[in-house]
Amino acid sequence: MDKQGVRSQESGVRRKCAAAVVAVVLTTACNVGPRYNRPLTPMTPAFKELPPGDDHWKASTPRDGEIKGKWWEIFDDPQLNALEEAVNLSNQNIKQAEANFRQARALVAVNRAGYYPTIGASPGISNSRSSLSNGRTPAISSLFSIPVSASWEPDFWGRVRLSVENATELAQASAGTLENARLLYQTDLAVDYFELLSTDMQEKLLDNTIEAYDKALQLTLNRFHGGVASQADVAQAQTQVDTTRADRTDLNVTRAQYEHAIAVLTGQPPSELTIPTGSIKGPPPPVPVGLPSQLLERRPDIALAERQVAAMNAQVGLAETAYYPTLTLSASGGIESGALTTLIRGASRFWSVGPSISQTLFDFGKRKAQLLQAEAAYDASVATYRQSVLAAFQEVEDNLAALHYLETEAAQEDIAVKNAQRSVALELDRYKGGVDSYLNVITTQTIELTDERTYVTIQQRRMVAAVNLITALGGGWNAANLPNADQLRHGGQ
Repeated sequence: MDKQGVRSQESGVRRKCAAAVVAVVLTTACNVGPRYNRPLTPMTPAFKELPPGDDHWKASTPRDGEIKGKWWEIFDDPQLNALEEAVNLSNQNIKQAEANFRQARALVAVNRAGYYPTIGASPGISNSRSSLSNGRTPAISSLFSIPVSASWEPDFWGRVRLSVENATELAQASAGTLENARLLYQTDLAVDYFELLSTDMQEKLLDNTIEAYDKALQLTLNRFHGGVASQADVAQAQTQVDTTRADRTDLNVTRAQYEHAIAVLTGQPPSELTIPTGSIKGPPPPVPVGLPSQLLERRPDIALAERQVAAMNAQVGLAETAYYPTLTLSASGGIESGALTTLIRGASRFWSVGPSISQTLFDFGKRKAQLLQAEAAYDASVATYRQSVLAAFQEVEDNLAALHYLETEAAQEDIAVKNAQRSVALELDRYKGGVDSYLNVITTQTIELTDERTYVTIQQRRMVAAVNLITALGGGWNAANLPNADQLRHGGQ
């Protein structure tokens, strides 16, 4: 065949291959897989435990009243602010979650590469020697080659599209996991911090109590030496002082443990952090609540659960594509010659191109089982998502109730403390006058101390409830902060 005929034949092959590629591309819109819709969830128009007519806890309208950004600044505590900033920068669990997110983001780029062909080259040089069996002098020959190959699997049934969707949604879920971890560790630190301040207040209270008990002991000793009090009164007064000192020492253990926990949360060895003594300043600040429906957008744990549902929906589609054939377009070409001098000549060219189709004919129920597995995983993710919403409602209601009733309890306990203080003063006067025994003094002093410590505990519980309410409301986060597909695509490159 002459050169003109060869060129004509090559041109015809190219046209056929081009037509095949165009036909495949035009049919790539034929995709499978279920369309995703966010599952319906239980919803309520308002929170049950939001006190009606109470401006302190009213729903936040307009939106300018919502919690934003650094939610801990609402407590107006510089020490807390500094510790929370350290959590964001140095907490190792948050760093781990951030690294996991980067892995998930990179996986989006891995799956997007399936849209494009794979191109490779394998240049080589080979030498060969003929055998002596032909009776001729053995000859050594060389072959120089520069082959290039390419293969492409058109997204005929949407396999690549679904894999990219799945990877994107899993990356968004990973971003939600990161933000949820960040919020939880910020919350843990705030709770530990207020627990530590409560312990400081308990310590100060016991210091003052020990001082008062020492004075009472001295009074009893003076009365004993004057022949008015008994040895039993002295023993009771001494026991009360010693017991209270032991309680005070035990608080040192509690405070040290809270300080160590805060150090680890901020990414430091416990030996490197010392928190100065402090106290809880006043009642918790007002927390703007918002509407129940906003929780779906404001909580990172709900957002990640919803993205997992979307990812499982894409997995169902991927399982369905297993029923359809796989088309691969392959091409290879290059130059080869037995001598370097003739390597770049036209006669050294070679090429091949053609499609291949593969289809599983019998798998004895494997694809059906895989589809059922994917559908079951989707149903499980829907249940997890709905349970996350219900748990979020419960957390908000629990902490609303806690703040509301603890406010009332604090006022009641404050009255109890004042009455107990008056009772102690009266009992001491009666004891000095010889009317009552020292046992009555000890009883009223014990009641006073118990009421005072209870009041401190209520203050701590109110602050913790405020922190937990902020967390239950999402800490100022919003689902709009999740990275979209474009951001994940560029971030993974």
